[in-house]
Amino acid sequence: MATILIVDDELSMREFLTILLEKEGFRALTAEDGESALKKIKSNKIDLLISDIRMPGLGGLGLLEKIKAFDSSIPVIMMTAYASPEDAVGAMKNGAYDYITKPFKVDEIKRVISSAITTKESCEPPERNDSTSFAGIIGQSPEMLQVFDLIKRISPTHANVMIYGESGTGKELVARAIHNYSNVSDNPFVPITCSAIPESLIESELFGHVKGSFTGAIHNKMGLFEHADNGSAFLDEIGELTPIIQTKLLRVLQEREFKKVGGAETIKINVRIISATNRDLEQEVIDGRFREDLFYRMAVVPIRLPPLRQRKQDIPLLVEHFLRKYSKIFNKDIRELSSYAMQVLVNYDYPGNVRELENIIERGVALESSNIILPESLTLSAHRRAERNEQTGPPTDDIEDVYRIGLDKFMAAKESMVIKDALEKAGNSKMQAAELLKVSFRSLRYKVKKYGL
Repeated sequence: MATILIVDDELSMREFLTILLEKEGFRALTAEDGESALKKIKSNKIDLLISDIRMPGLGGLGLLEKIKAFDSSIPVIMMTAYASPEDAVGAMKNGAYDYITKPFKVDEIKRVISSAITTKESCEPPERNDSTSFAGIIGQSPEMLQVFDLIKRISPTHANVMIYGESGTGKELVARAIHNYSNVSDNPFVPITCSAIPESLIESELFGHVKGSFTGAIHNKMGLFEHADNGSAFLDEIGELTPIIQTKLLRVLQEREFKKVGGAETIKINVRIISATNRDLEQEVIDGRFREDLFYRMAVVPIRLPPLRQRKQDIPLLVEHFLRKYSKIFNKDIRELSSYAMQVLVNYDYPGNVRELENIIERGVALESSNIILPESLTLSAHRRAERNEQTGPPTDDIEDVYRIGLDKFMAAKESMVIKDALEKAGNSKMQAAELLKVSFRSLRYKVKKYGL
């Protein structure tokens, strides 16, 4: 019998969902706020969580973040009476399984619950044979298949792992996959981004502090390593740590113990360290900016994630995945890109890697009014547009797009794209753009307004 936790500050909603779930054969637990929910999650095996987004105290999005840090395998369905695309995007980006707007139909929530439970069961370790994805990471290129194989082999060990990769390549996804396929997957996975924490606070964040140890320390605080005991700690952007913190971290790795800031008690821990960096740490060691002994203890097993420009055969797979995701979020029926739009994406270099591609598709779905994304709905980095246009050249396979969307829409899309390009070349001067296109200023002004440029 699957156990489902319902979190909502409205008693009537908790009672309604409890009756519904028990009729369907589930065990239902309830909590009236995020803090109460966390206590029940830590004392019960939860198979699914259904939470309202807007609640007093710890809200649904904050609860979602804490749950994913504690146990990323628990699927979470978010509910709200205040439909907001921003809330939906935030929930899905932070790992929610689905997003439902109140009032909802009984059949709808029953379907989503059944799907979430089935997905959780089907995604349990050990092996997955899907050659296009692994543990939520999309890819079928030789480079990514090597990464998948390495994750499977090292996850059951306790070896510390160093993940190398440019920003946006999915380093945290890989870290979570290593944890989820390890022997401590039921224990905490605690991520921390070293570069996001002020230098004066990083020691307290990692090791915790005792009350009165410094100005502002009004109570005792648990640090990252204490939270992650018997689980995994993920240190992102490890190259940002100062020499003093590097020394203290080395002691943690050597002795498996530490003291809180201002504390006298030695705390023993058993934590696997997974770290990540977008720097060349080997060169940092040579230059004396990173401790050599710490480097070799943290990088027992290195994993190098390729940038997206080096695995372009994965782009169509990623596009399909993000199209499904954001079509669902924005309640649209967009199933594909035009052939020229896909050509534009495949020929682009992605300085922001997979994260940038996701943002491009998110904007494209939000802007597109038809059921197919056309090139003018793609927003690429300004400094890459000229290079993109030179690489892609004129479309060669557009005839299929004409048959799919019709001649009028096709011609309008092409005209809009050419006018947008002319405006960019003319520095947004309509007069100069009209001269480039050899049309009258009045005609161009009309078309700019028509296409919303």
